Amino acid sequence: MWRRFTKDLWQKVSKAESFGVKSESSFSCPIPPSKPVPPYPPPSCSPVPPFYCCPRTKYDVNFIYINDVPPPSALGDVFDRIAQSIFWLELARGFAVTLGHIFKEPATINYPFEKGPLSPRFRGEHALRRYPSGEERCIACKLCEAICPAQAITIEAEERSDGSRRATRYDIDMSKCIFCGFCQDACPVDAIVEGPNFEYSTETHEELLYNKEKLLTNGDRWEPEIVSNIRDNHLYR
Repeated sequence: MWRRFTKDLWQKVSKAESFGVKSESSFSCPIPPSKPVPPYPPPSCSPVPPFYCCPRTKYDVNFIYINDVPPPSALGDVFDRIAQSIFWLELARGFAVTLGHIFKEPATINYPFEKGPLSPRFRGEHALRRYPSGEERCIACKLCEAICPAQAITIEAEERSDGSRRATRYDIDMSKCIFCGFCQDACPVDAIVEGPNFEYSTETHEELLYNKEKLLTNGDRWEPEIVSNIRDNHLYR
């Protein structure tokens, strides 16, 4: 079997040589030049020694320097210069913005020694208000309890001897409150409001369970600010 294969191969090679065609194995590998062929310059610091590949055919006479990367085209150089110009331009613009802000007034305040202005619509800590005579405003209609989406308000009421209703219990769980402002919008007598105070952090959960006395104390404390906010916001209610 092997003898027949080698015999057929030898006949094919002999037949090809008789027509003047040489097999690729008959080509001798040319000697590489001493220097790389332009336009491929040698690498400046290549850890791998240079190698040259043999030409595939007798017409392929140019050598290729394998370890080197072909130089970028002229179009690539243009894009590189454009990118570098944009980079330096944006860098200079950023420095200009930074230097411009150095000479401006600071935008921050020294809290808590300095405090910024608050909107009249700011919704902070809850409070129960009184009339100028000292009478409680709340009439225990329970509209605030009914409209509260978080169910944070609990009210108990009783009738007085004159037939008016007053709240005997008014509790707000501040840990449930979402500060939507529905309670103060629903109140017909502006009894329950959300005042301007936002500094009422506590260490325990029990301190966030406000009762009627706590809410009335808040109302007495923040009454001037509450009246001013209601006056500024009355056109939009």
